Amino acid sequence: MKKLFCLAFLLPLFFAAPSEAQTARKVKLVNSPDGKSQLEVFLPEKPSGRAIVGCPGGGYSHLAMNHEGYDWADYFNSQGITYCVLTYRMPNGDRNIPLADAYNAIRTVRDSAVVWHVNPYDVGIMGFSAGGHLASSVSTHAPFDARPNFSILFYPVVSMDEKETHKGSCVGFLGDGRNDKSLVKDWTNYNAVRRHLTPPAIILMSADDAVVPPLTNGMRYYEAMRKAGNPCAMYVYPTGGHGWGFRNTFAYHDQMTMELTTWLNNLPVHKADAKRVACIGNSITDGSGIDMAEVNGYPAQMQQILGEDYHVRNFGVGARTMLNKGDHPYMKELAWRDALAFNPDIVVIKLGTNDSKTANWKYSAEFEGDMQQMVDSLKALPSKPRIFLATPIPAFKTQWTINDSTIVNGVIPIIYKVAKNNALEVIDLHTAFNNNDGKQIQRDMIHPTKEGARQMATIVAAEITKPLPQPKGKKARQRRLKK
Repeated sequence: MKKLFCLAFLLPLFFAAPSEAQTARKVKLVNSPDGKSQLEVFLPEKPSGRAIVGCPGGGYSHLAMNHEGYDWADYFNSQGITYCVLTYRMPNGDRNIPLADAYNAIRTVRDSAVVWHVNPYDVGIMGFSAGGHLASSVSTHAPFDARPNFSILFYPVVSMDEKETHKGSCVGFLGDGRNDKSLVKDWTNYNAVRRHLTPPAIILMSADDAVVPPLTNGMRYYEAMRKAGNPCAMYVYPTGGHGWGFRNTFAYHDQMTMELTTWLNNLPVHKADAKRVACIGNSITDGSGIDMAEVNGYPAQMQQILGEDYHVRNFGVGARTMLNKGDHPYMKELAWRDALAFNPDIVVIKLGTNDSKTANWKYSAEFEGDMQQMVDSLKALPSKPRIFLATPIPAFKTQWTINDSTIVNGVIPIIYKVAKNNALEVIDLHTAFNNNDGKQIQRDMIHPTKEGARQMATIVAAEITKPLPQPKGKKARQRRLKK
């Protein structure tokens, strides 16, 4: 906030022109240390809480500031959306320059949430062509605090492979790095889509775009999102070519704006003051084998049960272990760092299934210490979350050396021990699922079905909404006396 106020002092507010009928006022902020990046903010008369940062295109060599920037202000402001046009600096081969500008823009909007009447959990990014590459880069590569809540991608450059995309954008963004196969792969953003962690997106393109081929760019991003189970919509118009933006000469302009409006109106929104719930776990939390797990996995179904007063996030990652010497340690994952950055009020930890594998359980002596490390990291968060340890659901068949006997006799007792040592609550999923004899388990006899995920969601929701247990014994009496 301090930085924002300093910038606002240098560039004060002024009232919008009469032609900007839905704009109450406009703010212009310096967005980079050298002053070359700027953020122009169009504040609506009646803010809905939503905000969008717009990134015009121009092949990473210039910016189409009007039809891909300013011309969208009234459209968004009429819906109560705070609209921010980003003038980002050209990379000239240094990708970190425009990335820094985009990251800073998202952070500035969130830092200004109170002043601008913005919900920090409803901040999106929009990009056109090369600006679409920048927007998708922020959506897939940004740290948690700079990652948007949704993306709007118009005829986006997605690939950095010169053979399948706009060559000028590759030259501008990567420079000589475009000869480095690993860099090309990393910044071909359909390769960077991450299950649960990449925000929902809408992609709008023309079938006859000869500048940025839809098949190897926007459609590939949609395919990656769909495979990951992340919400994504795609509209491909028969004609229009490239670069139409908000121009009403685009034959499908009215249809496009109607479809975008409908998508925005149906986008799930979390209240700013909702209780934040982080679901930490392995493939069972992740929703492996469940189609559209971001909608049908247990965390998503728990969101449906709990309603708008809760903000549930899925931080599950398949095959992960609590053990730091396991084959895939959870605490080395981006999802773990994101879960901490989420600063949750409630945490549900469901790990241990993969720890029971023969190759992992040989490190069983370290399981308690590693779990304690996770608990300590969560306890240190500013939110001081209420932490629940969930027992693994049964392994109804020995699969991939996952062994229910090890879960029952090795993993679960340690979970209860750590819970007791830290005064944490336990959710006994193992017993609950043993009672259904595998009826809600997939054919691999390890992972729950969509219906099984619903049962998990119901059980966990009931536990986390219970009142905090009252302390017992001498310490409790001392606390009462102090009151």
